[in-house]
Amino acid sequence: MKNRVQTIFDEAAQDIGQCAAESSGIIVRMADALVGCFERGCKVLICGNGGSAAEAQHFAAEFINKISTFRKALPALALTTDTSAITSIGNDLAFEDIFSRQVEAFGKPGDILWGLSTSGRSANVIKAFSAAQAAGLTRMAFCGKPGSAIEAQADITLTVLSGKTAHIQEVHLVAGHVLCELVEQHYCNKGQTA
Repeated sequence: MKNRVQTIFDEAAQDIGQCAAESSGIIVRMADALVGCFERGCKVLICGNGGSAAEAQHFAAEFINKISTFRKALPALALTTDTSAITSIGNDLAFEDIFSRQVEAFGKPGDILWGLSTSGRSANVIKAFSAAQAAGLTRMAFCGKPGSAIEAQADITLTVLSGKTAHIQEVHLVAGHVLCELVEQHYCNKGQTA
């Protein structure tokens, strides 16, 4: 049993390390895009399903509040939290419309839509990306293996080579924390701390 625990930790560490080695440039580009969005007075919309929905909420909270230092609150909205909107859209239209309708309602040119999908095939995230393109939003994606439908629609994508959903989500969590920290550091460097 202890050997299995060590193996799971080792595999996760390997996947996280591989992402750091291969995708640091992409993460910096994403951080620059987020800073540019916030500096223009725009906002970030974040969506995903299951564990990715939880991460969407987590990252939105990091922008609004802080990751380590109180600074200017940054406008981020998780599209996974309004149960009345989600259930009415899912009931009246279809589950694949739950994010795209919210993008239509809240998305403005200059905003960013950040979609998370371990498979890269989530129909509701794909449809949200189409709505974002039509509305003039930049589309940023966290996915699993390269070559997915979401990656094809995104302006910038972080892919994770792991074949295990849990490890993909773990890499997404670390990469998302890095993004939040890089954005926060920008505002700390400007002296915009509380």
